[in-house]
Amino acid sequence: MRENLNLVNLDKLYIAGEWLRPTESGRIDVVSPDNEQVVAGVAEAGKTDVEKAVGAARAAFDDGPWPRMRPDERIAMLRALTEKLREREPELGAAWTLQVGGLASTAGYLTKLGTANMDNALDVAGTFAFEERVSSKSASAAMVVHDPVGVVAAIVPWNSPYMLTTSKIAPALAAGCTVVMKPSPETPLEAYIIAECAHEVGLPAGTLNLVTADREASDALVCNNGVDKVSFTGSTATGRRVAAVCSQRIARCTLELGGKSAAIVLDDYPIDEAAKLLTRTITMLSGQICSMLSRAIVSRTRYKALAEAIAYEMSTIKVGHSDDIAAQMGPVASKRQLERVQQYIAKGKAEGATLAAGGGRPAHLEKGYFIEPTLFTDVDNRMTIAQEEIFGPVLCLIPCDSVDDAIRIANDTIYGLNASVLTRDNDAAYAVGRRTRSGKFAQNGLRTDFCLPSGGCKQSGIGREGGPEGLKAYLETRVMLLDGFPTVSQPH
Repeated sequence: MRENLNLVNLDKLYIAGEWLRPTESGRIDVVSPDNEQVVAGVAEAGKTDVEKAVGAARAAFDDGPWPRMRPDERIAMLRALTEKLREREPELGAAWTLQVGGLASTAGYLTKLGTANMDNALDVAGTFAFEERVSSKSASAAMVVHDPVGVVAAIVPWNSPYMLTTSKIAPALAAGCTVVMKPSPETPLEAYIIAECAHEVGLPAGTLNLVTADREASDALVCNNGVDKVSFTGSTATGRRVAAVCSQRIARCTLELGGKSAAIVLDDYPIDEAAKLLTRTITMLSGQICSMLSRAIVSRTRYKALAEAIAYEMSTIKVGHSDDIAAQMGPVASKRQLERVQQYIAKGKAEGATLAAGGGRPAHLEKGYFIEPTLFTDVDNRMTIAQEEIFGPVLCLIPCDSVDDAIRIANDTIYGLNASVLTRDNDAAYAVGRRTRSGKFAQNGLRTDFCLPSGGCKQSGIGREGGPEGLKAYLETRVMLLDGFPTVSQPH
């Protein structure tokens, strides 16, 4: 897998348009979830390096050309960046598989989604009215203008780093912001590819910067007064910290956080089809998706039948290495994540839930961070495994007494990222969807459209990514009241 990567700057950081060695000689090791071996190492930024990166982005925003270019000029450069990324999609896919243990068979699809984020954001920016002439009772010439918010810290997790990074940098850069990318220490390689492509197409110095850092330096980035906005995807616990820091200086933030999303199975949906859908869903990326449908709610009259069907479907899932073309589920991403999943499985048993399938290491895999697809039955929605995000292939099956009861259970959580209903009745799907408190809702499965606004309700986040709303998140809306309209507008 490593032979598919062509990265020459892993011992450096990308700051102010240059590849620079870190101030200290730190190194972050990248460990393969397949075999627990170190497969790469990258430079580790310290607080001084973070300050340099923010300073470079600050100077580029305050004095550089990027925010002052016309939108079409920025878009043209970003189109060139997008094409460079498209050329390196095989390498981006290989990096994802190497770091996360995601199946090589799905790497191409996810990578293309990441590049599509660039296309989608640029399409929106290309038709967006950055200046609008409006009527006003207070002035003969009134304008609403949308200016870039400033320096953006783009902080992404490890599960789908390329796709999540592009969902942030594409609208931010198109808006005229400058950016400091901070990937997860577990998955830094895609950000290096992005930085190399940005350098190759000649983005102005300081427009896009890269620091790879662990928690202490990452916190320094969030706390830096030179950062105008933090765009963070990750756990709700860390999101609370980001929100608290940003609130101290009224910095802007977009937060896409955790979830404990429910799938409500209505009585008209066939048991066997529901079992297949729920099993295939919870094993996607080994359950490590923030909008994962990790709670299934079904009527008591069909509870036992669905439990038996899911347990059977889980027994047929082939767990294997990421490069095994027959594998249907790979490892979880790290030792820490495996231990987390195991702890939740132990907690579920201790609190009285029944382990109906899985729960252990696959017998044929002695090395790597592998866990079996796992089903818990006899789950009360108040149990820890039903309330907290496990981020692994663990499904909780919860009984309900009616559709109203199912909706109550689905909403009975601090989270509100995603939800689904399994039914052939479109009217019933709409009715359930209108009553669930989640940023996303879909009929019959886990669905996402990155061209549309995506985000969470309650403690699943603040703000939206994707579509016009995703671009607006990186803009400040201002009103100008003038005696007459200008003869020549500003380029931004």
